[in-house]
Amino acid sequence: MKFKPVAFIINIAITLGIGALGGWATAQSVRTWYPTLHKPSFNPPNWLFAPVWTTLYILIGIAAYLVWIRRDKIVHFPRTVAIYLIQLILNLAWSFIFFYLNEVGFALAEIILLLVVIVINALTFYKINKWAGLLFIPYITWVSFAIFLNYNIFILN
Repeated sequence: MKFKPVAFIINIAITLGIGALGGWATAQSVRTWYPTLHKPSFNPPNWLFAPVWTTLYILIGIAAYLVWIRRDKIVHFPRTVAIYLIQLILNLAWSFIFFYLNEVGFALAEIILLLVVIVINALTFYKINKWAGLLFIPYITWVSFAIFLNYNIFILN
């Protein structure tokens, strides 16, 4: 397939846009509420989250592009898009629930649902383009760690 630079940029911009909205929801809490929480010893430093999430959003955008360029060959393309959009919405919702609303327990339940949808999204993408599915592995790994971290913060607070 011929590389489509505009579509490539749009797919990455969508995910980075979701990340920017999540960052907005997170920004004030990281300076005010979040430091007051008891955190486990393995809690990463705050500076690590932005580069990790930026990298993940770029990988997710690339995966979406790899699926988008095959859209004419996908029988259930609207369903594929719906799964992808649900995953992005749940991703954004977690930032609002955890950081903006300060609801650690509700955020834990939501992020578990997010992981389920991410895995469904990865498997759906994998069936269309192997690399698109494999690009979700770092995302699955990080969100799995985030669940463990969210759980421990919930228990400690």
